[in-house]
Amino acid sequence: MKAIFVTGGKQYYVSEGETIYVEKLPNEVGSDVEFTEVLYVNGKSGNPTVKGAKVIGTVEKHGRQKKIVVFKYRPKKKYRKKQGHRQPYTKVTIKSIVG
Repeated sequence: MKAIFVTGGKQYYVSEGETIYVEKLPNEVGSDVEFTEVLYVNGKSGNPTVKGAKVIGTVEKHGRQKKIVVFKYRPKKKYRKKQGHRQPYTKVTIKSIVG
């Protein structure tokens, strides 16, 4: 089964057994997480969501991505600003798709 669901303001196209990285979730490691905002399940597309459909996954770990450098400057004005950022994520393995 294939499904498209929304979490953290992004859409994910998944199948059972797949591992994905999503925006950080408050769930603990090893617990199950349910995504109920499902847009598409095996040929059925919702308006805007498919009623009764859900994607169930297991939280594998939490972490932070590699650092990116944000560098701003204005030429000829002696303005420079260097800043780093590491985005937090949650690794989720999809167990089942109900639709």
